[in-house]
Amino acid sequence: MAKPTTRQELVDYCLRQLGAPVLEINVDDDQIDDLVDDAIQYFNERHFDGVERMYLKYQISDDDIKRASGSGTDGVGIVTTTGTANVSGVGTITSNFYENSNFIQVPDSVVGIERIFKFDTSSISGGMFSIKYQLFLNDLYYFNSVELLQYTMTKRYLEDIDFLLTTDKQIRFNKRQNRLYLDIDWKAQSKDTFLVIDCFRALDPENFTKVFNDSFLKRYLTLLIKRQWGLNMMKFSGTRLPGGIELNGRQYYEDAERELADIKQRMSLEYELPPLDFIG
Repeated sequence: MAKPTTRQELVDYCLRQLGAPVLEINVDDDQIDDLVDDAIQYFNERHFDGVERMYLKYQISDDDIKRASGSGTDGVGIVTTTGTANVSGVGTITSNFYENSNFIQVPDSVVGIERIFKFDTSSISGGMFSIKYQLFLNDLYYFNSVELLQYTMTKRYLEDIDFLLTTDKQIRFNKRQNRLYLDIDWKAQSKDTFLVIDCFRALDPENFTKVFNDSFLKRYLTLLIKRQWGLNMMKFSGTRLPGGIELNGRQYYEDAERELADIKQRMSLEYELPPLDFIG
């Protein structure tokens, strides 16, 4: 069908684009399954429609605190790496490096993490008796008599103080590890505290079937199958069929490579979010 909603319908669509059932597409089903997985992975990692922005909650457990702070009696949470090097005139030097397991495991579908929402417990902005609360309580009653410029400058000044006293928590994340490292004082954290993670999660086509009908994904998968078809047919280069027809798998392969290079360039220009500029 022209609007595939399942994995098999997407494969059938791509094969029809290559000439099936009029032509026999010499690609094995297992090869096609691998190509579908590759196409969806590329779509999730590069296309702006391949991910969704999510706010995931995580509840800190007592085991997290013990592991991350290394406060267990048996050294739980401490990872030791030993490195050796041969130095001329000295011999073998052995060094030990220690690392805390200060991370939480995140779902495999998470491809990027922006930030952890701030632990807002400062006296400036947190609680009923904070400066921010008192400023709103006392000034907003006479809001018509307050100059907006002065009010804005006061708010900015308080935000600067708040930034210096309670800075954002440092995080590290690599999607190949599925680990979110939190460089915080874990011993100061409380059990059952919730973290709110601002992240990007890959769309699962099985749950969001419109992914199978994405114009880029359909075109990209078609070209991947075409390249594999040409690669398979290259094994029979020079073979003549009845009627004098000669198989030319290399032409299929080179055409697919050229078209894939073009569509990947279009991905960077049209479908991919631009990288943030670095200033300074």
